[in-house]
Amino acid sequence: MDNSSEDSSDSPQQQQPESPVIVDQRVYFVPYRWWKEAQDSAPSDGKSATLYTVAPAPSYGGPMKIINNIFSPDAAFNLRREEESLSQSQENGEVGVSGRDYALVPGDIWLQALKWHSNSKAAAKNGKSFSATDEDIADVYPLQLRLSVSRETSSLGVRIIKKDNIAECFKRACRIFSVDTEPLRIWDLSGQTVLFSSNENNKMIKDSQKQSEQDLLLELQVYGLSDSVKNKAKKDDMSMQYLSGSSLLMNGTGSGITSNLTRNSSSSFSGGSCEAGTLGLTGLQNLGNTCFMNSALQCLAHTPKLVDYFLGDYKREINHDNPLGMNGEIASAFGDLLKKLWAPGASPVAPRTFKLKLAHFAPQFSGFNQHDSQEVLAFLLDGLHEDLNRVKNKPYVEAKDGDDRPDEEIADEYWDYHLARNDSIIVDVCQGQYRSTLVCPICKKVSIMFDPFMYLSLPLPSTSMRSMTLTVIKSGSDIQISAFTITVPKDGRLEDLIRALSTACSLEADETLLVVEIFNNRIIRYLEDGSDSLSLIRDGDRLVAYRLHKGTEEAPLVVFTHQQIDEHYTYGKLTSNWKAFGIPLAAHCRVLKGSDIRSLYLQLLTPFLVQNRAQADEHNSDRSSTEVRTDMEVSRDMEPGDTRVNGFPESIADENAAEHLDMEFQFYLSDDKATVKHAEIVMNKPLQSTDIPGRLNVLVNWSPKMLDQYNTSLFSSLPEVFKSGFSGKRPLESVSLYKCLEAFLKEEPLGPEDMWFCPGCKQHRQATKKLDLWRLPEILVIHLKRFSYSRFLKNKLETYVDFPTHDLDLSSYMAFKDGKSSYRYMLYAISNHYGSMGGGHYTAFVHQGADRWYDFDDSHVSPISQDKIKTSAAYVLFYRRVEENQI
Repeated sequence: MDNSSEDSSDSPQQQQPESPVIVDQRVYFVPYRWWKEAQDSAPSDGKSATLYTVAPAPSYGGPMKIINNIFSPDAAFNLRREEESLSQSQENGEVGVSGRDYALVPGDIWLQALKWHSNSKAAAKNGKSFSATDEDIADVYPLQLRLSVSRETSSLGVRIIKKDNIAECFKRACRIFSVDTEPLRIWDLSGQTVLFSSNENNKMIKDSQKQSEQDLLLELQVYGLSDSVKNKAKKDDMSMQYLSGSSLLMNGTGSGITSNLTRNSSSSFSGGSCEAGTLGLTGLQNLGNTCFMNSALQCLAHTPKLVDYFLGDYKREINHDNPLGMNGEIASAFGDLLKKLWAPGASPVAPRTFKLKLAHFAPQFSGFNQHDSQEVLAFLLDGLHEDLNRVKNKPYVEAKDGDDRPDEEIADEYWDYHLARNDSIIVDVCQGQYRSTLVCPICKKVSIMFDPFMYLSLPLPSTSMRSMTLTVIKSGSDIQISAFTITVPKDGRLEDLIRALSTACSLEADETLLVVEIFNNRIIRYLEDGSDSLSLIRDGDRLVAYRLHKGTEEAPLVVFTHQQIDEHYTYGKLTSNWKAFGIPLAAHCRVLKGSDIRSLYLQLLTPFLVQNRAQADEHNSDRSSTEVRTDMEVSRDMEPGDTRVNGFPESIADENAAEHLDMEFQFYLSDDKATVKHAEIVMNKPLQSTDIPGRLNVLVNWSPKMLDQYNTSLFSSLPEVFKSGFSGKRPLESVSLYKCLEAFLKEEPLGPEDMWFCPGCKQHRQATKKLDLWRLPEILVIHLKRFSYSRFLKNKLETYVDFPTHDLDLSSYMAFKDGKSSYRYMLYAISNHYGSMGGGHYTAFVHQGADRWYDFDDSHVSPISQDKIKTSAAYVLFYRRVEENQI
């Protein structure tokens, strides 16, 4: 006990070293039952104890009362001495001892109790001798009490002094002395407080002119206050229960389990900018693209009941014989990590051991690539369950048919079957049950199943349309290139796009549209399946729709890709290569010879001649024989019996038609992507067969002379599907969490790939499916399905989901209510994803009681205001059940 006074009013006589009150000793403040358990097994010399009851200290009076109460950092209370002693209470069967009783013990007694508790836990393992290591002492936290002897020698006035320790948790630690709910009692086994109020102590300070205000300092070590909020659970808000500062336990459970009270005042705050001192605010270092893992871990590390469980003796429930488990290694790694995150004074933790275990049992998370926080969360919950499954031998259970029995009976039966094989803390806390109803569209057979769930994956229903810009090219003798902007459902299909674009461009009845994607002036994809989702089309894509005549499928589709010489310097040397430019042109036409290819191409280029048609008509008589004829002249050359395809002769391979065509183009057969140059097309020789039935891909090399004769800029401009920018920025789409839940629960047909085998028809049918919530867990995890995957790309929805933070009411969505459970939930954690699929970043928001929220960004932890936690980055939501009397 350090009794050297720091009060400026102390006289030299009051600080004499020979006084017994300044002997250097420490006093430990522990739960009385924790001390009593050790005392019963290894009784000491039977010292008696002095019992004190705690009462609120009178507040400051006078006109400065309000100001003093605001700025005074100390918690004040009075200790009044009772007549009964510890020995008396033992004789009376510990009358009056409760979870609100604490003990003040000297260092030697505390060490003996700590030794007994430590040995009792380790005896079954190795029986090693006890030594008080730094890890054992980690639960101890020093506070300073300023004891003031009142005029009544049987009473003490106490104020906890924070001094330079400014952490907010000090105030919460002081609240263990609150008497708002029921009396608090303290058993003094140290004898120090008795000494303060003894006659000997009064003699020491009797010469002081301010005897009633005389202050002495007592150094108090706080240890193991797990019982402090136990009896307040029914009245206090749960968030304040597990973060009240007087207990590390998240729900105030687990009597006898020691808890870390607070951080060291000199410790840094997880690399963040906040005040030091609040438990659980420890960051996780990023080991290299491990933010997805850190985000999921922080949410679980602040989940009530799970924290209580893993900070307790959870290893006794590890199932080493479960073939579906991981020999307890995942559970042990997670538990060890949680203890580090909740240790007082902890610096940001590097989760290397946990990452190695994760990668070992889930190779998909090996390496240092970015992954999905929801995927690692799902694996972790399932892995923890199997590692901690209390069922050692899973019985074989065969579900019975409903036989028109009540759903309540069937649901309980299914749940009992589930619990017979699955029983763990994860099942206790995180698993619920929903009803699945399948109806055959043919025989109307109804099948009802009741399945457990660990989390809900909710779709994000689209509440707006999507604007898309495409370039439409009308082929034929008079080509037209136009851009059209259409509006389609955001979750629509290609057939919706074709329908809207047909209306916008006034498509004729005998025409059809062929949509392609252009990249680097080449066609890279043909969009021909009307059932393809529009999510396959990104905003940065460039799409072209060719207007083609119906009924011309027998004639091949000829696709022309243009190339020109590109000269540039490489390491000081001039080099040249062929480079694609402009928009590929396409038309259906029956071609037999190379001259047919050249004639068709020149017909397509006619509108792009630098000399316009009016000038051509005016100077027609002066044109040289080498100039290209217009489409009207080609039309005159046709024989009366010739037919036309897309405005072109069915066969234009006659010498007269090709006689005056220019020879400045070179034509080559090519592959489907127009990247490989095959054989050159010879004008008067038959065309070679191609590997692509119904399609002929031609590369056309342009000479500089031809580039001067045609205005290529007219067919070089190609807009993006959606050009993002400040002026064209889309409004933020918003949808409520309830709407997402309704979309999840609505009746819908199964997809063709998820056909259901109907027991009535004895065939696979595309049945309709309906989900209903039946049983809700204590911890409800909601996954928002922001990401969609396909063969071609991954897409993310940036929809803003408006989710409740204090009162998520699911009562109206329950198919069954037992009349006992609450269906109201409070948000306590969020896993966020920012950015795109490839370069995104994960963080976590965590609730720390009252209106306090913190942003966990890897190793950096900082406070965030509650009005900023709702963003379009919210990805996984964590809710805890709130009882009706807590709302």
